[in-house]
Amino acid sequence: MITKEIQLKTKTRIELVDITSQVERVVEEAGVTEGICVLTVPHTTAAITVNENADPSVKADIITKLNALVPAGDRYQHREGNADAHIKATVVGPSETILVGGGRLSLGTWQGVFFCEFDGPRTRRVVIRVL
Repeated sequence: MITKEIQLKTKTRIELVDITSQVERVVEEAGVTEGICVLTVPHTTAAITVNENADPSVKADIITKLNALVPAGDRYQHREGNADAHIKATVVGPSETILVGGGRLSLGTWQGVFFCEFDGPRTRRVVIRVL
């Protein structure tokens, strides 16, 4: 078992950052050939997801639809001005569990791991545990 943290500096208020290669490095360091990789984001306005990383328009479409579903500046009770970020983070979720097989993440051909920033730019953390 190994637990590591990676840090990210996001550039915009809302973005999806492909962190697949960083997560794969942690799996490799762990030396686990068969197991699980758990990722969690210890932030209330960020999330983690697995989705297509081959076509950048998928990221753009996800952001566009989340913004339509949960618009910024709506009539929210939370007064910090980032209620939409909290809701988007809840919808996407704070963690993912990915199987490890053959010493690698068991992802599909087009899949990647994304950190989802909803209240940036900020310095963020992702905690990765490989068992």
